[in-house]
Amino acid sequence: MSTALAVKGLDAAIDGKQILNDLSIEVPFGEIHALMGPNGSGKSTLCHVLTGKREYEVLDGTVAVDGRDIMTLDVDERSRVGLLQSFQYPTEVPGVRLREFLLEAADERGIPADEAEARLNEEARRFGMEPFLDRSLNEDLSGGEKKRSEIFQMAVLRPRMAMLDEIDSGLDIDAVKQVAEAVEGMRSPELGVLIITHYSRILRYLTPDRIHVMIDGRIVDSGGKELAEELEAGGYEAVRERLGIERPTTDEPTKKPADFFTDTPFDV
Repeated sequence: MSTALAVKGLDAAIDGKQILNDLSIEVPFGEIHALMGPNGSGKSTLCHVLTGKREYEVLDGTVAVDGRDIMTLDVDERSRVGLLQSFQYPTEVPGVRLREFLLEAADERGIPADEAEARLNEEARRFGMEPFLDRSLNEDLSGGEKKRSEIFQMAVLRPRMAMLDEIDSGLDIDAVKQVAEAVEGMRSPELGVLIITHYSRILRYLTPDRIHVMIDGRIVDSGGKELAEELEAGGYEAVRERLGIERPTTDEPTKKPADFFTDTPFDV
């Protein structure tokens, strides 16, 4: 069976600035991988490039989902191949019910209506989403409920490769545990999962098959639980020091303390 996601030598830039540098990563079917890195390391850029956001320029490299090259495909075509991304900040869509949204999405992916309805009802029971099916998409949901809804949607649509961008951001401990359990519940021989996160706390509640550390736009180390423990103890600076990675030089002015309160909470 082919690999769920295979990225090789990926270079990407935006506004003339290279963000991804010879990045390679593979996620086999049946496995959950965690991609960890500090702010500005390029994690969200990787998501955007893989899903086809047009602001980014791909300079080199290949990306395949389930053995199929996706880099020449439009966003909707990549979805039909089986790539799906959950969002760090799920959007509220007043007036569009969750049930309607999912059935329409299933139709676009070629899932027969009766099968889509059966999946929806089954997964709604499994994830406790029945009370939300006839409410507007993400409207008036808590952070934890929105993230659980994202996992529920993936369970219904059954992608081949799922990217969970900051699935644990903004959640309290109980919600992180619930989301982690939901991700574990998605394990399947026909699915690969990449969890993108800053922190190791979600890894306390699930067991990734592999952990990758991303610094300065490339994967610098991969390993198991011991890598998460190193990050917990010493942060990303400990990894830099162990691997002899120097901080990149920059002409940008040093931030004043007040700047950290006005920055948007998005990665580059």
